[in-house]
Amino acid sequence: MCKIVIIDDERQVLQGMKRVIPWEELEAEWAGEAMDGEQGLELIRETQPDIVLTDIYMPVMNGLEMIEKLRHENFQGKIIILSGYSDFEYARHALRLNVHDYLSKPVTVQTIREVLQSAISKVEQENMKRYELAELEKKLMLYEPFVVKEWLKSVATGVGNLSLENMKEITSYKRKWENNKHAVIGLQIIKNAAESDARLTDSNGTRFSVQRIVHELLQEERLESEIIELHSHQIILWLHLDHSLTCEKAILHLRTFGKKMIQRMEAELDLTISVGIGTVKNHWQEIADSTEEAFYALSTQGSVALSGFSLFEFKNRGENTDGLQNRDQLIRPIQFYQQLVEAIRHSQEKAAYETIQEYIDRMQMQGVISPSLLHRLGTEIWGILSYSLYDVGIFLDEIFPEINLKKEMAVIQTPEDFKKWLMNKIEEICGNRQWNENLKHKQAVDFMIQYIHEHFSENITLNDLANQVYISRNYLSQIFKKATGVSFNQYLTQVRMEKARAMILEGKYLIYEIAEKVGFKNVPYFSTLFKKHTGLNPTELVK
Repeated sequence: MCKIVIIDDERQVLQGMKRVIPWEELEAEWAGEAMDGEQGLELIRETQPDIVLTDIYMPVMNGLEMIEKLRHENFQGKIIILSGYSDFEYARHALRLNVHDYLSKPVTVQTIREVLQSAISKVEQENMKRYELAELEKKLMLYEPFVVKEWLKSVATGVGNLSLENMKEITSYKRKWENNKHAVIGLQIIKNAAESDARLTDSNGTRFSVQRIVHELLQEERLESEIIELHSHQIILWLHLDHSLTCEKAILHLRTFGKKMIQRMEAELDLTISVGIGTVKNHWQEIADSTEEAFYALSTQGSVALSGFSLFEFKNRGENTDGLQNRDQLIRPIQFYQQLVEAIRHSQEKAAYETIQEYIDRMQMQGVISPSLLHRLGTEIWGILSYSLYDVGIFLDEIFPEINLKKEMAVIQTPEDFKKWLMNKIEEICGNRQWNENLKHKQAVDFMIQYIHEHFSENITLNDLANQVYISRNYLSQIFKKATGVSFNQYLTQVRMEKARAMILEGKYLIYEIAEKVGFKNVPYFSTLFKKHTGLNPTELVK
């Protein structure tokens, strides 16, 4: 309901206007009256009306002076001048002050009604725009972490999105990195044959535990890093190193860190990982080269990794030490994989085909492409697609139940064979009837997971998130469990316990403070859940 104030130095006019305005019809309410500009100014400041009806000629402060002060204070309401004088100069001055209308007394009831209806309609339109803008800003704030995360991934894989470069958060990242050297450690989770055949319903839990250990080691080693997930089983650690470090010392530091990761993953999670180290770069814009080098080191040593040697470095064959410049066979497969997966995940078949064609063209420009290289690429892509599509609820073993990958790879002898094989697979995946629905589900689950990680200390409910993603509570619960392997409450508890564990090990807070920081007011209940999750009481972990 719009609030209206009336300002006029004649009592009779004030009473008459209050009487003739059709308040109910206009869905408006009287918010007060004043008899001079100074009183009017105080009344408007106090009541913040939507519409002001005012005279010009008044004692103490006239109407135009009052309006000037209001505009200086950024008053957004509509102002209608109702004056006994039809003076052109006053009217022109009023227009400069963005007055909604200028009426000369006497005025008919019909005119008052029409002018007020016009002003109220304008107020409602502007209120709606402000509301929509506020909602948009809320959404942008909510999704900003997603945007930044995707930008970091795109830069680390060489597919940077220039349209995001001027975002405040991203600008602060770039400014912070100017005085660092940079390098990538590629981390790959190695599965045995039995695990590879299973649907990894606990994959989210495994990834979270892996990242928790990485975070702890980064703190212990006092290293700054961005942790970027690629395809569930591959993680980029983009490390920001002190610029005074020589490349030799930096690599020694990275080797030590890599070995500690391998040992901790095996000891705490009974998980085998393989680690590849790229060369050190002087500028963050070169980080995609280090990413390619790190994963090239892994891909060329895959069979060795399974034999127990799990840390590899990119080595140049020539004298040049600029990484990629002397590695003819290294033509950015990580960038290719990332572009291909993103195109498929967004059901952009045309973009996927263009990505494949462009990659084949780049390979052919570099000379002869051996069948063995094509077989390796095909096998790696199939594994990456299996992990990535599993995240959106698509299982390649259901779409291709009869596939014999080794046999299909053996038939591929030329780039054209490879392109045809891969494009046929993508067409069948994107044509799967479950695809569009599962894509929406994946976006909803991604949002929920991100929200949980950012708001774990708050009282989060499934109902709250259901309202934000416009999916019913029960259906959302089913989608979330199918995607993560655990219920919403179990996942929330898991995140809280992992965050609490990290805080306890950090040693900055008392147990009751940590309980509050992860969303628990009842400390005994927190301790019970913590022991159930970790096998230890919080106090035992401190010791």
